[in-house]
Amino acid sequence: MIKRLFLFVFILVWLQGQAQEKKLLSSKFTKDELKAKLIPMASWEPFPRLQNRDGWANADQKAMEAYLKEAEKFLDYEWPSIPATKSLLIVRTGDRDEYQNISFSKRKVLGTLLLAEIYENKGRFIDPIINGVWSICEESFWGVPAHLPSTPEHAGLINVADPFVDLFAAETAVYLAWVDYFLGEKLDAVSPQIRKRIYHEVNKRMFEPVMTTKHFWMASGDDGRPPNNWNPWITSNWLNSALLLEKDELKRSDMVYKALQVLDEFLDPYYPDGGCDEGPGYWDHASAALYDNISLLNLASNNAFGYVYQNEKFKNMGKFIYRAQISSNQFLNFADAVPNPTMSAEMIYRYGKDIKDTDMMQFGAYYHEPVDGQLERFHYFRNFFSLFMQEEFRQAKKRLPLPKDVWLPDLQVMMARDNGGSTKGFYVAAKGGHNDESHNHNDIGNYVVYYNGQPLLIDAGRGTYTSKTFSKTGRYEIWSNCSDYHNTPTINGLTQLPGREYKATQVLYNQGKTFAAFTLNMAGAYPAEAGINSWHRTVKLNRGKNVQVTDVIDLGQAKELTQHLMTCYPAEVRKPGELLIHYKTKEGQAQNFIVKYNPDQMQPIIEKLKLEAKEDQGIIQNWGDSIYRISFKVMRPQKIDRMLFEIVAEKAAGGNKQSNLSGL
Repeated sequence: MIKRLFLFVFILVWLQGQAQEKKLLSSKFTKDELKAKLIPMASWEPFPRLQNRDGWANADQKAMEAYLKEAEKFLDYEWPSIPATKSLLIVRTGDRDEYQNISFSKRKVLGTLLLAEIYENKGRFIDPIINGVWSICEESFWGVPAHLPSTPEHAGLINVADPFVDLFAAETAVYLAWVDYFLGEKLDAVSPQIRKRIYHEVNKRMFEPVMTTKHFWMASGDDGRPPNNWNPWITSNWLNSALLLEKDELKRSDMVYKALQVLDEFLDPYYPDGGCDEGPGYWDHASAALYDNISLLNLASNNAFGYVYQNEKFKNMGKFIYRAQISSNQFLNFADAVPNPTMSAEMIYRYGKDIKDTDMMQFGAYYHEPVDGQLERFHYFRNFFSLFMQEEFRQAKKRLPLPKDVWLPDLQVMMARDNGGSTKGFYVAAKGGHNDESHNHNDIGNYVVYYNGQPLLIDAGRGTYTSKTFSKTGRYEIWSNCSDYHNTPTINGLTQLPGREYKATQVLYNQGKTFAAFTLNMAGAYPAEAGINSWHRTVKLNRGKNVQVTDVIDLGQAKELTQHLMTCYPAEVRKPGELLIHYKTKEGQAQNFIVKYNPDQMQPIIEKLKLEAKEDQGIIQNWGDSIYRISFKVMRPQKIDRMLFEIVAEKAAGGNKQSNLSGL
């Protein structure tokens, strides 16, 4: 009886723990408890108010001087309107940039002027700021046309009677909220209508819509796909604006409570290993934006949400950014990621400090650069945190962790290198997962190979976003999103398909002192018509020696098989069985790598891709006009077979005599 009672109590406690874990943010406090925890708006001072000059004396003066110098360029800034025809470009030509460049520039100017006025405090920038506030308030849409519903009702223009909160509508609200917070009295001295207009527009365009309408980014969709970076990114700006602008304390706390519920919809289904399926570039807007929310909540509640920093999933979400690093300027770029994302150094350092992760702190400090007066495009409020930590940052130890082995079993991504803490030698990463990931590419079984921190076999990543990029019909017309332009095979003339049902199975990872190996069955990534019983791929790093990729296949039919490799260097066949890739070191020196294959089994065709489409401009920015696809055509396809690629530096080629490159 006692044993049964003990078991019952244990199960009850465990279930309560699971429920708590599933609602980490919204289950901690009731609405009334949350309201009591929040510091009232009138007395909340997240950063020194304008009149608190002693407080601002603690901000980094060199940084403030840099913002002042930059702002002086905008004293006579002519605030542009945005014509309807700029919005219509998204449906007429697919172009996003013309509209976005105008919109983003206006907000950057406003943010710079505000920092200059805070520093100088002489009123010199007040009129330009007022002009900016008024100009932005008179825009029909604070977001961008690419985010509008693709329906005939909209056709590239916002329905102003039905406001829609996207990423940049929320970003805009934050700029206006901080103008109100710091300059409220100065604005009132000019006209009380300015602050009234700020609240009216933010309330109409954000507060009311998020409290009365379920936006798609708030929860999983009907298809079961969890929310992506939009959820914490928008919520961080919504939360920030609500805490600063909403004078009605009940409405203010109700918004915060709902924001917590929305954030839990992002956090609950997130992988326990912290893996970001959107890649390191989007990590800054996903896991990092979740951290932004928590840090704001702690500022507004005397650290009532400090417990979140002890949560293992939350810690893993932070650690992902340095786990996904290849070298100082290269990161793993599966899906719509870029290979060289900008690091938000101060935010990363703060995240690491709050979760007590020394590696993350040192990683963030590594990317610290003196403030030059140029604002980052997004997450404006991070600048205020940054201004008060520059001295600590300058003194912090700087180091790149560069872990030797990383295995994310939930995301199904492995990363391994020859030497931990160093970029010397080979680096290999490979992935399983499914083909309905956020910012998905059809890329199950894809892998990349780097050497001394430089790319060798690549994932091209994303190009320039256009109207095609996120359309239901156009996304997989873009070559870089498709499996035949990844390091994956085309099987019986068929490529991988998008959808959660197209997934890897039998995923295994193993590593030791001399190797790291990742194995998966790729069969489920392809349509049934491909006739695949199994396609087992093993990607193996033999530390200090080579990289081997082995495919063991069992097909119901074997008509046409092609293996694809992607590189950013020219390639040539030196002799049958050896393909040379003309790699370059970080210093630009030539070094050849050999891809060994069985010449009796496969014949390579090398093509340099023509990068001419609008989407290709982003590829060129990331890699240059130098993308090559090597397609190894299997000459006599067999139902049961084995294929092997071996990648080795040319200088070591002569010493690798044990390789068996023949098929079964």
